[in-house]
Amino acid sequence: MKKVILLIVALSIVYMNFFSEKARWDREVDRLCAIDGGIRVYETVRLPSEKFNKSGEINFYRPTQKENTLGTDYIYQWNIHDYVEGHPAVNGAQEIAVRRDHIIITRKSDLKLLGEFVKYHRAGGDVPGPWMPSSYHCPEKLKANESILLDQIFLKESAGDRK
Repeated sequence: MKKVILLIVALSIVYMNFFSEKARWDREVDRLCAIDGGIRVYETVRLPSEKFNKSGEINFYRPTQKENTLGTDYIYQWNIHDYVEGHPAVNGAQEIAVRRDHIIITRKSDLKLLGEFVKYHRAGGDVPGPWMPSSYHCPEKLKANESILLDQIFLKESAGDRK
């Protein structure tokens, strides 16, 4: 009976260690996000309908082109800062990774900053096992990708805009 109790206590300590470390980093993600997380649009750009696909997204977005992701008229920068450089999907769910993504969109002709978004992300920190690592994002609504920022900067020109 004592062995069972000791085993339960030992397992409880291990589980609490994983959950407390993960919770600590989630709080840090929230703290950092409160400082500068989210979308900021400084100027919108009205474009003709030919610059949009059937889904209403800009058709000149090429994510594999790095700084030229938005063609020749705009500069696209994606800066990543690793607070904790881990590889939870490779080395097991217990390893933690925490990072800051900062995407900046600038017009080339006058180097005007059009908009930016900052997102913080924690992955991993889970009990070891065959499952995918958990993750935590802030701000939560930016979970998908930078398309939210692009949709707010690049607007489709309406018939009344062409006067």
